Amino acid sequence: MSNWLEHSVQVEVPHSIDLVWSLWSDLEQMPNWMEWIASVDIREDDPSLSRWHLNSQSFQFSWNARIVRKVPNQIIQWESVDGLANRGAVRFYDRHGSSIVKLTVAYDIPGWLGKLMDNLFLGRLVESTLQADMDRFRDYITSRFPVEVTVQ
Repeated sequence: MSNWLEHSVQVEVPHSIDLVWSLWSDLEQMPNWMEWIASVDIREDDPSLSRWHLNSQSFQFSWNARIVRKVPNQIIQWESVDGLANRGAVRFYDRHGSSIVKLTVAYDIPGWLGKLMDNLFLGRLVESTLQADMDRFRDYITSRFPVEVTVQ
């Protein structure tokens, strides 16, 4: 038996939607800000497929995922095709000079893991980690592309 859990987090990034999109849509860059993602490898023969490796202390998982919807500057939606069952989307909102990035992730908890951990504890852990990842993304992009502050 399994359980699907879903989490949504978001962050405002003080950069244009074009810059935010270009960095986030390069999936192989994700380990730079996503703590649990050890690597992402895009398949050369099919760029809609990628191999993901998650590594969090004692848990290691890998899976293949397919991009099922990609609209530049708006959304990247995926679903796993094997391995760790998950799906989700990253949505981008243009705020004319800044951008909102909203990440929604749903994953299937294997029955054995559900017996080991309380779902509420696991949910809080995943959500706080995802929010920290989003904050790291904001800091990552800002450290590479400093925001100019104008004094009036």
